[in-house]
Parts: sequence; structure tokens; C-alpha cells
Amino acid sequence: MTLRVPSTIKRVRLHTNKYINEKIKENTLRNISYYTGKDNKEIIDRIELLNREWDIERVLETNAASVVILSTILGFKVNKKWFALSGIAGAFLLQHAIQGWCPPVPVFRRLGVRTSSEINYEKQALKNLLNTDKSFS
Repeated sequence: MTLRVPSTIKRVRLHTNKYINEKIKENTLRNISYYTGKDNKEIIDRIELLNREWDIERVLETNAASVVILSTILGFKVNKKWFALSGIAGAFLLQHAIQGWCPPVPVFRRLGVRTSSEINYEKQALKNLLNTDKSFS
């Protein structure tokens, strides 16, 4: 029996509601449209902002690490039952690594958190808008 897992690039989008994927795509296209015709400085500033945008992987990792730290503190200070929360966070991360989905993903996607591919799509489109007489690295 072969374990079939989706490709890393597509796994989150495949497990996200079609409506949410469309909203994220529309927002990205609206951003690109807004910067069409803008000067290079404005476009470069937007690209720099995109370089600092957290993707879904970073948000999930930060969320899980926070849950582990909090549950460990609560486990020592309040009740040992809090340690179970660390196990749940670990299970969610494992599930996400394999399938591209875990319970927090739909929440974060509804909040507009994008995949690295979605962010990179906007960055590349903006780089294509830059006037060729000015260099960008």
C-alpha cells in the first residue's frame, strides 16, 4: 500500500474551501491591479512588505509552538492534564505535514493567511511591473 500525499505546493489549497481560495486569489489580483502603473518605489515597497508576510506554514508553526509552551507551563503550574494539549498540537502539526490540513488551517485561511506560493505569485507579478530602466534585486 502506497501512502499518497499531495505535493507540498498544492496541499493547503487542496484542503481549503473553494470559496476561501477564490477570495484569497481575488485579493491578490486586486493588489497586483492596484500597483499596475505605480512607480518603481511603490512597487518595491510592496515587494519588501511581501517579503515579511507570514505564510501559512510560519503561522501554524508559531501557533503550535505557543500552544506547547502554554500547555507546558499550565501542566506544571495548574494541572498535569494540560500536558495533553502539547500532544494535540504535535498531532496537528504531523497531520498538516502529511496532508496539508489540520483544524487550525481553515481558520487561518479565512483570515487571509496565504501559502508561500500565493505570496510569491504576487511578488513575481509585481516584479514584472517594474520599469526595466531601474534594477531590482
